[in-house]
Amino acid sequence: MRNIEIKPASTADLQILYRIERECFSSEAFSMEELSFLIKNPNSISLIAKIDKEIAGFIIGLTYDTKSGKIGHILTLDVAKKYRRKGVARKLMEKLEGKFREKTVKECFLEVRIDNEVAKRLYRKLGYTEIACLKDYYGNGVHGIRLKKVLA
Repeated sequence: MRNIEIKPASTADLQILYRIERECFSSEAFSMEELSFLIKNPNSISLIAKIDKEIAGFIIGLTYDTKSGKIGHILTLDVAKKYRRKGVARKLMEKLEGKFREKTVKECFLEVRIDNEVAKRLYRKLGYTEIACLKDYYGNGVHGIRLKKVLA
């Protein structure tokens, strides 16, 4: 397998990230402005995966302070079609979880479409458990699932 390099994302990557986001998601895709806002957010961790100097995918997560400690929320995980099934998503997830741990995040949450079996399988392998069904989360009739992983 090719070497996957994980680096912080920057606004210079926005065009490519937006193209990958549109390739991965339809109506629920983040806009270019939303991606820019998230990358610039001081509570955000945005990472890109590069294979042979090309961006293969990215992940964006936010940290929040709560009464019970810090939590992490993975907002989007995207892998370009030509780089799928090469370990890119797993590597991005593991790196983001490591960054969350460095920031003393105790638990991590994410949402996934109920019909996205490939993603659900990956999240289960990484130790995530389903905690809630989200009716119409992705629009009328398109349900989601909230998952959780304890990091600390």
